[in-house]
Amino acid sequence: MSTLLVVHHTSSPATRELLEAVLKGAHDPDITGVEVRHVPALSATAADFLAADGYLFGTSANFGYMSGALKHFFDTVYYPCLDEVAGRPYGLWVHGNNDTAGAVRSVDKIVTGLALQQAAATVEITGPIDTANDSTNSVPRWP
Repeated sequence: MSTLLVVHHTSSPATRELLEAVLKGAHDPDITGVEVRHVPALSATAADFLAADGYLFGTSANFGYMSGALKHFFDTVYYPCLDEVAGRPYGLWVHGNNDTAGAVRSVDKIVTGLALQQAAATVEITGPIDTANDSTNSVPRWP
């Protein structure tokens, strides 16, 4: 069985809604043979990272950067895992009040250094979550 690790920082109601949508999608009954683990970024460890076969990262966009909690996670796992995770798939979702570009760039630089392979387009959402349009259906699904 494969393991999908969802590492997130859900500091706002919007990022919490997105996490719930991500987890709902990851537990889709059509997806079999995948154990989904979700761990807050401040609690996730190098052991969690190494034990997973793929990743979904979720963050708010804070002052043009990823959340400090997600940055802390990457700082914690980067060197201990650097040569162990190359080629593993990842997806990213980012919520910002009015911009997500800097947060996406900051994560892109780190996952490039880790040699992770992007498995789906990054989901960038600004402003309030529009549940009427159910825009969260575009959340990346990991095979």
